[in-house]
Amino acid sequence: MIDWTAPMNQTFEFYRVDPATWTDAEQLTFITSGSILRDLSVETLGSASFDITEEVGEIYVRTYLVVEQGNESDKCPLGVFLVQTPERTFDGRNNSMSLDAYTPLIELKDNNPPLGYTILGGTNILNLAGVLTQNAVRAPVVYGYSDKTIESDFVADPDDSWLDYLADFINNADYDYGIDETGRILFEPRIEIKAMQPVYTFNDDNSSILYPEVTVSRDLYGVPNVVELVYSDDYRSLYSRAENHNKNSPTSIENRGRIVLYRETNPSFSGAPTQEILDGLAQQTLESLSSLEYTVTYKHGYLPTVRVGDCVRLNYEAAGIRNVKAKVIKQSITLESGCPVEETAIYTLPVLPGRMEEAFNEVVEDEPPTIVEEEEITEPEA
Repeated sequence: MIDWTAPMNQTFEFYRVDPATWTDAEQLTFITSGSILRDLSVETLGSASFDITEEVGEIYVRTYLVVEQGNESDKCPLGVFLVQTPERTFDGRNNSMSLDAYTPLIELKDNNPPLGYTILGGTNILNLAGVLTQNAVRAPVVYGYSDKTIESDFVADPDDSWLDYLADFINNADYDYGIDETGRILFEPRIEIKAMQPVYTFNDDNSSILYPEVTVSRDLYGVPNVVELVYSDDYRSLYSRAENHNKNSPTSIENRGRIVLYRETNPSFSGAPTQEILDGLAQQTLESLSSLEYTVTYKHGYLPTVRVGDCVRLNYEAAGIRNVKAKVIKQSITLESGCPVEETAIYTLPVLPGRMEEAFNEVVEDEPPTIVEEEEITEPEA
């Protein structure tokens, strides 16, 4: 078994994929280097770029990381991409060529449902989504399982691609598309970070594969420090206001120097509302909305166990990050020695001290996470 934290020999291999069988057809020797992007914010969930020595038509390319360590060896797939757009560059003496490539979801993006296409209400969402996806692509589709059905007829807009339409369709079952390293199309359930289990813990100790640089930012935008609730019916009007004046909260009125207001009219109640109930709901609403999203970007050696969408635990003592559960949303893989992966993950922490204690207990029982106070931290290379 490969120890991914220990030294090893690494090379890369590239193969043309037979779309009919989705197996490797022949090894490609004209690809010299490249990079792979896995990104949940991109419609097709990623892309790739390859440097080449000869031109090629539109084909699927599978990339492998081949590792050798002592008597052990492994061949890890890194992704399957459809190469489409060659680009030639001449610097006055030498020619160089590169290829842009896309995940198999590009086939959903490049085609459209028939005008007026409609899925009837009452249809099982994931069952039909699996069939429609497989009919529109050549990549294998791994079907998802859910009892959820679409409540009413679901009609395609005239400009919808199959990707637009089906991504919106499976959203009704709280699912998103996914892609694995072999190029299969998946249906991924949406899970809150606090309910996820970390697949790996990144430490900055001597045996770590974590690089020294890390950047952390936090997004204060939209986090209110005042909540107003207004309720009225035929008999009365009630008003409540909750304010964050806590000196230990970075979003309090005093620490922020201004008011960020959230107002809700006619909030929902079970039973007849009273002023006391409304006051309690205003405070609960302020607490539930008082959380900061942190984005952390770091670099590490390649690990086959960590994929985009996974949860990881971050213990980066030098940067002030300890026992934080984060969701990986982006990976940029450079196809060179060491196979470095620049990774971006997000996590959310409450900004009201009382709720912080609750969150700490959810994240880890023995040690709470440390909140990074700086907007951005960059550690120099050792």
